Order: sequence, then structure tokens, then C-alpha cells
Amino acid sequence: MHCQTCGDATSPAYEECQRCGTRVGQPAVTPGAPTYGVRGLAVASAFAVGAATLCYLLTVLSPLVGVRMARSAAEQLDRDVLLGAVLADVLITLPYLLALLTAGTLVVIWTWRARKNLDAFPGAVPNLSPAWAIAGWLVPLVNLVVPARVLADLLRNSVWRRRQSWLVGVWWVSWLVFLIGDRFVARAEQQRYDRLTELPRNDVEFGTYVRFYEQALAPRLVPAVACLVAGIAFIVLIRRISSAQQDRLARAVPAWPGQQAWPGHPGWAAPVAPVPPAPSATSTQIPPGPGGTIGA
Repeated sequence: MHCQTCGDATSPAYEECQRCGTRVGQPAVTPGAPTYGVRGLAVASAFAVGAATLCYLLTVLSPLVGVRMARSAAEQLDRDVLLGAVLADVLITLPYLLALLTAGTLVVIWTWRARKNLDAFPGAVPNLSPAWAIAGWLVPLVNLVVPARVLADLLRNSVWRRRQSWLVGVWWVSWLVFLIGDRFVARAEQQRYDRLTELPRNDVEFGTYVRFYEQALAPRLVPAVACLVAGIAFIVLIRRISSAQQDRLARAVPAWPGQQAWPGHPGWAAPVAPVPPAPSATSTQIPPGPGGTIGA
């Protein structure tokens, strides 16, 4: 016999699973408890996270376009070419913002559904309520800590393999490095850009734009690597948590209509056969007399 929580083999000598502590014979899912399918949403979330990661890596390479256009502007002494470099950077950044918004929306919904499923899993002991599955991503400063704790809850209570908890640590550290590094690099770039001559007129002033784009690539590599690691780790977490939850939902026993348990288990109340009503004393029928008439 296997444990319905973690899938490990159980022994008749113990009343509880030696791996996860679930009582032997306990169902995979509490009958009647609401559950949510996460497989399709997990695929969409993983795809959106991957798309957002790739789009961000493209924005990191945008200074390469800026260098070529700045050099062309310096050769022609044409300011309009510099405006084209700014426009190219905006066009490269726009798909990333759209992909990030889509990924963020799907991830929040997936996190909430996966966390709600834990309430229907006997033996699961999450540390945070389902409300934090949403607020943890949206509240400033809180989103630096709570999402990691929610994912740790999901991984521990869904996969039941403590050795995989390092994935949450890898994702969390790389995610923080990406968030802080990207903001720091963007602010430093803006300060350097503000010091450039607004209307360049000669080779020297145009040359400052060339050097600006040449020096913009190297600082972006740190948040780029962190973003790539965070994206891969998060996709792996989504797939493993969702796969484990779907497998457990597939082992669920349907709730018996109107009952909180199922036949043969504690809490089951056997249905009582209906008793026919007793005949009334005032409704005694007299058999028909001769000729088909009913006698008085």
C-alpha cells in the first residue's frame, strides 16, 4: 500500500507514513473540498515566464544597436540618427513589458490556485494563508520575501521531497539580484545619459554618445545572467509543483452525494431504505359487489 500524500510505500507496522507523517489510509484529497486544476495554467505561466526572460535578454543587447547608430550619427553629424537609437531602445523594451505583464498575471493566478489546493490535501501544513499567494507578489518590499516562502510551502507540501528545496533558494537569490541589479543599472544609465549634450554639434559631442552606448552593455550582464537563472529555476518549480498536484488530484476519491465521506470509511452513514406509509384507517376500500358496483 502506498501513501496517498507522498506516494511512498507504507508498512502495516506503522499507523503513519514514515516519510511525510500522513495517517495510513488517509485520502489523497479531502472529499468535498474545492480543488483547482493547474496543468493548463502551469503551461501558460511557464511559457510566459520564458518569453519574458528572452525579451529581457534582448533589451540587454539593445546598446549594440545604439553603438552602431551613434557612430553613424557621428559620421554624418546628424542628430536625427541619435533619436533613432532612442526609438529602437523603446521598440525593443515594449515587448518585454508586455510579456512581463502577461507572465505576472498568470503567475499570480497559478500561485493562488496551487496554494488553495493545499487546503484540500490532508497532511499539508502550509505556513501562509492563500491571501499571501496574491498579496505577496503585489505589496512592495513584501514581494522580496513572501513569494519565496509561498513557493517553499507549495514545493514542500506538493512534491514532498525536501532535497528539492534548494530550487527555491536558487530562484529567490537570482530573482533578488535581478530586481536590485536591473534597477541600479537603469538609474546609473539615466544619470549618465542626462550628462550628455542634448544637442551635439561636433565630433567630440557625438563621440560622447558612442562611448555611452559602448559602456552600457557590460553593467547589464549581471542582471541578465540573474534573470536567466531565475527564469529557468521558476519554470522548473512551476512544472514540478503542478505535476505533483495534478497527480494527487487524479488519485482523489469522488465525494459521495450528500455525504462527507465515502462507503466503508469513518464518517460514512449508510443510506436508509424508505419506509412505505401505513394505510389510513379512514381509507378502507370495499371490494366491488355483483354487477361491478361498489357496495356500501
